[in-house]
This record gives sequence, C-alpha cells and structure tokens, in this order.
Amino acid sequence: MPISQQELHTRLQDAFPDAEIAIQDLAGDGDHYRARIVSEAFRGLSRVRQHQLVYQALGGRVGGEIHALALETLAPPESRGML
Repeated sequence: MPISQQELHTRLQDAFPDAEIAIQDLAGDGDHYRARIVSEAFRGLSRVRQHQLVYQALGGRVGGEIHALALETLAPPESRGML
C-alpha cells in the first residue's frame, strides 16, 4: 500500500526536527516521490551517509510502500538562496 505525502513528511520531520522539507509526488500514485531535506543533521556527512539517514528514518519503506524516492539532502549553508 502506498504511503501518503503527509505521512512521508511527518516521518521525515520526526527524524529531522530542524529540517525544511519539500516533497513532490512525481506520478500522482503515492509511491514515486522527490524529497528535498535541509537539516543540520547532514552537516559534514557524505551524500551517501545523508541518504542512509533518510532511509533509516523511513524504516524500510523505500523499495516497498515507496517505490521510488529521489533525494536532495543539504546542510543549511549549502541551501542559501535555493529555497
């Protein structure tokens, strides 16, 4: 069963309380999303590690309830002028 955009946002906000999060349902089917997450939690981490933190926050839903998730993860200084 697909995950709603609101549930996805809530799960990410719970995992990254300081984050600015933007989510787009790419196909309108509830299982293909793009997420942009700006959080201090990503500071100093490789892009791979940042994405691993997001996947951990979603508890195994990527590849199941969420068929595809395109991620853009940034620490705040990287995001200036982009939001």
